Amino acid sequence: MISTVRKWAEFVKLSHTIFALPFALAAMVVAARENRGWPGWKTFGLVLLAMICARTCAMAFNRIVDRKFDAANPRTAMRHLPTGKISLASAWALWFISAAGLVAASWYLNPLCFYLSPLALLIVCFYSLTKRFTDYTHVFLGVALALAPIGAWLAVQGTAITRYEIMLALILGVAVVFWLIGFDIIYALQDYEFDKRQGLRSLVVAWGPKNALQAAFLSHMFMWGLLVLFGLLSRFRVAYLSGLLIILVSLLLEHWLARRRSLNWINVAFFRLNALISTIFLVVTVAEVVLRGGFKIR
Repeated sequence: MISTVRKWAEFVKLSHTIFALPFALAAMVVAARENRGWPGWKTFGLVLLAMICARTCAMAFNRIVDRKFDAANPRTAMRHLPTGKISLASAWALWFISAAGLVAASWYLNPLCFYLSPLALLIVCFYSLTKRFTDYTHVFLGVALALAPIGAWLAVQGTAITRYEIMLALILGVAVVFWLIGFDIIYALQDYEFDKRQGLRSLVVAWGPKNALQAAFLSHMFMWGLLVLFGLLSRFRVAYLSGLLIILVSLLLEHWLARRRSLNWINVAFFRLNALISTIFLVVTVAEVVLRGGFKIR
């Protein structure tokens, strides 16, 4: 039983949910600021379920449509579909179940989330096809990830969300887009030669590794600036500023590793540092809202 659960978790890289989940939870906390950041167990559980289902659906679809490329790539040839550890029919079943799970969770959250859930499914799955026709595949993945904080905010507020809150949610969402663009470019360095041979597109293939890394750095600096703006508009203070400094150092270290170390170090830059960035953002956001008793946007 445990081995089966582990196999399916590895198939969709469930551990990578940590990248988007902290931003969703941070948005949830800010949206529920009138209640010291706590939306209630029901909303919290449904947001968590929706996040897991959305990412599982997206990853299952990615593995399905990319299975032939994965089989041809030495780095990914041992994944579950190419090796037959998981059947194609089972992968499609997981995709359907997780998609249905997202829709069901949205239904129990509020009508607005339910009506938007099919659009969310379309966006998170569409990314997997973009590398076949556009160099800006990283942008599409960023938009898919940006749905996490925006969706969590809507889960708490529904149609009661104010214009000011919409602006805050969008700023946070755009910050996630640029964060994703930056670290996905770094991750794509591993497959630069393979993607060129297979005709797969990305900014790394289109611009070359050096220029793409410069674009990734600028993207991350813009992301950091948006987080600064989000904090100012939210009236955050010392805790948030301390977190921003840690995030900045982490971003700079990530790019130093990407430029100065071998491709084997990309996993360090990609997984550990980006997980740290999103976790730090969640921690300091919770600290600002909860420890200061929440804040009111007038």
